[in-house]
Amino acid sequence: MYGSDAEYGELIPQGGGDTIPLKKKQLLVGRRESCDIVLRFANVSAHHCQLSVDSGYWFVRDLGSRNGIKVNNVRVQEKRLDPGDVLAVAKHRYEVQYSPADLGAVGPPPVDNLSQEILGESLLSRAGLDAQRRGRGSGSTPRRYDPTNNDAGQIDTPDKPV
Repeated sequence: MYGSDAEYGELIPQGGGDTIPLKKKQLLVGRRESCDIVLRFANVSAHHCQLSVDSGYWFVRDLGSRNGIKVNNVRVQEKRLDPGDVLAVAKHRYEVQYSPADLGAVGPPPVDNLSQEILGESLLSRAGLDAQRRGRGSGSTPRRYDPTNNDAGQIDTPDKPV
């Protein structure tokens, strides 16, 4: 399905050029020689974007690049890349080819934007503490300190006469 060295899929340049194998589950894309995928174009930032696999699907995240990234002609900050999507790094376009099943995908695709999934839920809820917090003290009235109470240090509650 892919070239011999494309273990996790490949990027096919639109308009010609050599196919770029996706050799690892996390790849740094940019102009610098230290990047996993080096794109030697003036309009590509030194560290332009990051590609990573999560739940069997590739995701792309812009790393604050000057000229941005697009998926299917829509500028994005972070997005899931489905097979056949076109990723534009600056103005350089690549068709994304891979098999989610080969990368371990099971069931429906994950949320399109992982950051949104994380930000859409409170930290307490993500940690499973939200339900505990709501359950604690339910139905009880908060206790207040009453400085006029002669019993020093006693707590006044609404059911206790003052």
